[in-house]
Amino acid sequence: MKTTRTRRKKRTRKAHHVATLGRVKVPVYKRTAPNGSTCFMVVNYASGKRRFDSYADGAEAIQAAGKLARQMSEGQVVAAAMTNVQASDYANAVLTLKPFAIDLVPAASAVADALRIIGGFENMEAVKKAAAQGLPLPDLSNVRDAAKFYRQRHKCTTPKPVADVVAELLKVKAARGASKRYLGDLRSRLNRFAADCKKDSANVTTADVQAWFDSQKLPAQSYTNFRCVIHLLFKFAVARGYAADNPIEGLERVKVRGGAVEIFTPSELARLLAAAGEGFLPCLAMGAFAGLRSAEIERLTWNDVDLAARHIVVGADAAKTASRRIIPVCDALAQWLAPYAQRGGKVWKGTHDAFYDAQLETAKATAVAADAENNLAAKAPVKWKSNGLRHSFASYRFAQIGDAGRVAGECGNSAAVIHKHYRELVRPADAVKWFAVA
Repeated sequence: MKTTRTRRKKRTRKAHHVATLGRVKVPVYKRTAPNGSTCFMVVNYASGKRRFDSYADGAEAIQAAGKLARQMSEGQVVAAAMTNVQASDYANAVLTLKPFAIDLVPAASAVADALRIIGGFENMEAVKKAAAQGLPLPDLSNVRDAAKFYRQRHKCTTPKPVADVVAELLKVKAARGASKRYLGDLRSRLNRFAADCKKDSANVTTADVQAWFDSQKLPAQSYTNFRCVIHLLFKFAVARGYAADNPIEGLERVKVRGGAVEIFTPSELARLLAAAGEGFLPCLAMGAFAGLRSAEIERLTWNDVDLAARHIVVGADAAKTASRRIIPVCDALAQWLAPYAQRGGKVWKGTHDAFYDAQLETAKATAVAADAENNLAAKAPVKWKSNGLRHSFASYRFAQIGDAGRVAGECGNSAAVIHKHYRELVRPADAVKWFAVA
């Protein structure tokens, strides 16, 4: 027997208000909550999915519905006028956001808010005003930079003072077999930086490091050397979780230009030797008459100086080029070192920094005050020249023997370097005077 079912009539709720603009309609429903309070629900399809925005006040809900209707109406006008390329861009944007479960509209709103925050723009009028004045406009690269900065600054790090990171780095380098010379250079430069930088590694900014470099007033080459070493320090800190990023990446770079070779005159050398203190005098003499590098002198011991055989042995562990060489002791050097013949231990007993302080103090001590009674005129102090003793030795020695290969062997570099930097800087007669300062 066929039965007839009676279809239920679909129940519809009458909207409290409908905001209409063109083809867009945004209804507002009035509802009573289980607790007896009244709320107003605005139907929102802006993201493509239905959601209800709740308001406690009816007038506020109606105003929100009107605003939403305007936004949706403008969107429909834009959608209707879209070209195929624009439609493809829209589809690609939706697909790009799909892995993050974010719809296009809220994503665009978030980007717009970020650009307003970064650029300080409150609304479109502010953007137009900035454009008219030629000021920088919102740029998406700023959003990326801000995101990277946020990620780095909120990365989990272990607090550790810079000085402690320096100590750990030196320990690791020593365990891996780094040379004494390299470790000494690291220790000197990094401890100098750590003494002034009392922060945790994670809190050191590029501005902090730049301010420190500016305060040091370093020559271009020293600036570059310090930059390299401190970059290594923070690279180590990042790898071990003591810092989120390397502040040296953004540090200003300086260009190192090769300047003219500066040398001392025989009379300047005589004044320097006369003014040198007992502890520094043999170092000064070895630089002037044997051409040893400052770092080589600092590592030299009296066992390496054989006055009877008249030579100095620079071992591979002490030489910059990691190759052993033997340097002859000339008559002048033998006379200056004679009082130290029975000495033992290191030639220079002070620190690395004290060695350079001794250079400047010796040069300063060469100043002569005017003495009218003895008819002596005042003399300005000898200006200390960077690597001046070594440059002087190479120049005068080349003029003395005219053999670039032999001079290169004594200096620990190549004949090409000798020819390039020291050829014909001085006359043979000047070389005679230099090696006669005894």
